[in-house]
Amino acid sequence: MSNTSSKEIMSVCANCGKGEEADTILKTCTACKLVKYCSRDCQIAHRPQHKKECKKRAKELRDEKLFKQPPPLEDCPICMIRLPHPDTGRTYMSCCGKMLCIGCIHAPVYDNQGNVVTEKTCLFCRTRPPISNQKMIEQHKKRMEMNDANAFYSMGCFYVNGRFNLPRDHAKALELWQRAGELGSADANYNIGSAYLNGETVEMDEKKAKHYFELAAIGGNTLSRCSLGIMESQSGNYDQALKHWMVAVRDGSGRSLKKVKLLYSIGFATKDDYAKALRLYQAYLDEIKSNQRDEAAAAFDRKYYDYDSTV
Repeated sequence: MSNTSSKEIMSVCANCGKGEEADTILKTCTACKLVKYCSRDCQIAHRPQHKKECKKRAKELRDEKLFKQPPPLEDCPICMIRLPHPDTGRTYMSCCGKMLCIGCIHAPVYDNQGNVVTEKTCLFCRTRPPISNQKMIEQHKKRMEMNDANAFYSMGCFYVNGRFNLPRDHAKALELWQRAGELGSADANYNIGSAYLNGETVEMDEKKAKHYFELAAIGGNTLSRCSLGIMESQSGNYDQALKHWMVAVRDGSGRSLKKVKLLYSIGFATKDDYAKALRLYQAYLDEIKSNQRDEAAAAFDRKYYDYDSTV
């Protein structure tokens, strides 16, 4: 058996054994990151014996990235408590580009005399709300000029729903979501995936839908993670489905919690799996809970922290 270390193997061409010299730059296999080649010809020649190992390692790397728990959303800049993932628990402020929780947005504001202020301003930048549909759109366009991903995403949603006197235009919405996705919006990638899955504006394409769902899931979108779990379970890949739903449960997906419970009831998840899911979900609720948010949710007769479970 050879005592050659993996580091030594990586320093020579996997096909011809040529080392990295002044006139030779070895390039790493982009799929597996395990081997290097001195030329395209050597990579092609070595492919038959490397193919199986390459595919195995590439899948391992992909799964590591896909099933890694996304970082939590940043804290609300006003109350400094973790922002909820569901859209009903937070609101994008196009005046300053900040995301505020509903607890802070709807909390009473008092003047110096202790009287409740009826005309509110943004709690972060103190800008007054837009007085017209035109002003609202102008505000978003200014944020778009600053490459604000949330502004592009919101404008796409406006076109889909025909809000603020904009025409219903799914093609325009998709274009805006594509730009938002490029700028890092997980929510936009989820909407693009849904468009491909449902055949909205674009031709139905499950492969592309899954691709965008994966981008969104890696970015922390719980709805896409739940959708990926459903797609995997429909294909009989219950282990993969469980992985997706457990990640989503940690980020507050009540719908995914129900899916884990269903897997447990039909024998494709263990009692420990379901118990862990319950603990993860409760931990999420504890992290985002505040009296202000509870009061705001009650006022609107909706529970922001359990949005996914009611969809």
